[in-house]
Amino acid sequence: MSIPDRELERAAEILRAARHVVALTGAGLSVESGIPPFRGKGGLWTKYGEPPLDGYQRFLRDPAEAWRKTLSPSEPWARALRDTLAAARPNAGHLALADLERMGRLHCLITQNVDDLHRQAGSRALAEIHGNYSLLRCLECGTRFPRDAIAVDPERLPPRCPHCDGIVKGDTVSFGEPIPADVLERCFAEVGRADCMLVAGTSATVYPAAGFPVEVVRGGGTLIEVNPEPTDLTPLASVHLRGPAGALLARLVETLKEAA
Repeated sequence: MSIPDRELERAAEILRAARHVVALTGAGLSVESGIPPFRGKGGLWTKYGEPPLDGYQRFLRDPAEAWRKTLSPSEPWARALRDTLAAARPNAGHLALADLERMGRLHCLITQNVDDLHRQAGSRALAEIHGNYSLLRCLECGTRFPRDAIAVDPERLPPRCPHCDGIVKGDTVSFGEPIPADVLERCFAEVGRADCMLVAGTSATVYPAAGFPVEVVRGGGTLIEVNPEPTDLTPLASVHLRGPAGALLARLVETLKEAA
C-alpha cells in the first residue's frame, strides 16, 4: 500500500471514531474551482490591488455611495472578484464535504471562503466566518437574505431590512468589520465540542480561524491536515494528506464508504 493510501486509511479511522467532527476550509480548496487566492503569486489582490482597509468604516459613513459602487464597481479588484465568483462551480472537495455531512461524519463546516460553493455543493451545517457574497445582511437585526429577496432600487439607497428597517449590506465581511456575532459564537461552540478537526486548503494564518485547530488539539482532539504544502499547523496534525484538497477529500470519502 502506498503512503498516501495508508494516510487515507488513518484519516478514515479517526473520522469513524470521532464523536464530533468540525472542518475548516480556506482559499486553497476553491483554487480547484478556478478562484485564485487573494494574496501571493497569481492572487486577485496582488494582480488588481486590494480593497480599502477601512472598507466597513467607509460603508457606515456613506452607505448609499458604498452601494452605488457595489452595483457598478469601478475598481479592478471588485470587477475581477465579481466575475470570478460568478463563474465558479463546486469541485470534488466541496462535494466530498457535503457528502461527509450527509453520512453523519461531519457536524459543522467552518469556512473562510465567501464564494458560496459549499452551499451550492449541498453543505448545510455551515458557518461562513467571512460571510457569503451571494447574501445580504441587516446590520441591525442580523437577518440574512438571498440577494434577489430584497429589491435594490438605485434611486433609494441603501436598501432597508423588511423586518426592522435597518441598513442592509452585503454579507461579505469587509476590512475593518467585526465578524458577525452569531457566526463567531457558533464557531466557538462547535470547536469546543470537537474531538476532531479536518483542515483543508488553508494555512490557517488569519485569526480567529487560525486558532480553532489549536483549540481542538489543546482540548485533546485530533487534527487531520489536507494541504499541498506543510503549514504552521503541520506539527499539530496526526495525519497529513499532501496534495490538492479537492481530490484528496474525494478519496477520503471513498475510503470511508468502502469500509462501511
